Amino acid sequence: METRYHTPLSPVEMSRFGCEGDWPYGMADRVHFHELDSLNHVNNVVYFSWFENIRVRYMQDWGLSDYSDPENEPRLVVKAVSADYKREMCMGEDYLVTARTKAFRNTSFTMEYAIWSDGLRATGEAIVVVLEPDGSARRPLPDALKERFITLDGALPEA
Repeated sequence: METRYHTPLSPVEMSRFGCEGDWPYGMADRVHFHELDSLNHVNNVVYFSWFENIRVRYMQDWGLSDYSDPENEPRLVVKAVSADYKREMCMGEDYLVTARTKAFRNTSFTMEYAIWSDGLRATGEAIVVVLEPDGSARRPLPDALKERFITLDGALPEA
């Protein structure tokens, strides 16, 4: 089976990367030359770009924002982001980035990420705050979105 890049993959396609667990959302890509550091492996900051790329597509596909109408759509602000590196990655490797929401509050949610290539290579988290389009106040998450987080991602509400 040929790898499909930059498009959401099925669970069967994701399993080819050694993906374990219940990840509802994942996309594949290949390590590019410009992502390498002087040690010839993927630079640490690149993982944050990979997390951002899947976060934006996830936001679009989960109905949070399609980023086309900034005057009317919620402003999605990353409050904090982290990464934990497990094994280095090198030029030309195909990899899978997975994403899901693990917890949510009234106006924010915590996403988690994993990068897979012949097993787990890195993990990460981001706290995303939802603001009004002008940034003046926090915007409550719609109930339908909370239900989607619970149903598709296995997320839990936080107090």
